[in-house]
Amino acid sequence: MQPEPEDLGGGLWSVPVPIPNNPLSYTLVYAVESSRGPVLIDAGWQHEDAWTALRDGLGTFGIDVADVYGVVVTHFHPDHAGLAGRVRETSGAWIAMHHSDAGIVRLFNEVGQGGRRSFELTALRRAGAAESDLTGPAQQTRVSPPAIPDRELSDGDLVDVPGRRLQAVWTPGHTPGHICLHLEDGDRIFTGDHVLPRITPHIGLYPYDTPDVDPLSDFLGSLDKVSAMTVGEVLPAHQHRFRGLGDRAREIIAHHEERLAEVAALLSSSPITLWDLTAGLTWRHPWDEMAQQARRMAAAEAAAHLRTLETRGVARRDGADDPLRYALR
Repeated sequence: MQPEPEDLGGGLWSVPVPIPNNPLSYTLVYAVESSRGPVLIDAGWQHEDAWTALRDGLGTFGIDVADVYGVVVTHFHPDHAGLAGRVRETSGAWIAMHHSDAGIVRLFNEVGQGGRRSFELTALRRAGAAESDLTGPAQQTRVSPPAIPDRELSDGDLVDVPGRRLQAVWTPGHTPGHICLHLEDGDRIFTGDHVLPRITPHIGLYPYDTPDVDPLSDFLGSLDKVSAMTVGEVLPAHQHRFRGLGDRAREIIAHHEERLAEVAALLSSSPITLWDLTAGLTWRHPWDEMAQQARRMAAAEAAAHLRTLETRGVARRDGADDPLRYALR
């Protein structure tokens, strides 16, 4: 059940904005009061129903979208950045995000979506998927690229929220430029998708053998970073608010260490293709029942865990030819 808009006290409000046809159901958009007007943390999915929910939800508290001063986006994904452009068009607000994600958004806007399907099929074949695995629709809703931000943030920067102290905390992993936002004058932290109360965010490697990047190691390091912070309330972008940031961050680290051990165990019968390894892992739904898009994301997640095992000296790429194969080192 989707929650109602809520006054959280201390000049802070939350508005659930629906995500069409998505099991996450909604993104929690937060509005922070400032002397120049409210600043939104994330904006929600680009859809008319989402826009109505955002507009009317803010209106519950007497906030007009036209009065929004700025939108700070925790990361570029469409359920967070999608409506930022429309808010800017309505109010003249600035949009800010970490410079790493801003670069990705600029790239998306330059290249568009042409050729994306071909790219996906090539990636699946390189992973070792059979041609029979590639039939049927991709089952993914195509969305427009997010709006290009006006401002770029780095770790430790204070966001322009006049009269408040809202600090950007760079937490790469889910995306290269994911940020949490520490409301220092309110003893609260907005964690976006980095730390959620009951689930973990998708950590994937795209393409599956991209060199010189290790998103899972980045994510684990980011969890270590926030686990050392002393804050009261945690305000994630999905599910519900909670306390105990350090404990939850350590739980997520432990989950991924277990997952790394599961991946390493499958390498004992190496060499194994990325696709066969992915099919052998434990997933929420049986592999045979997973749609092509879900399998593609699963392969990216397996590839991210393999890359961390490579970084740790546990696994290695077996040869340079396709399909991608891995073995114990």
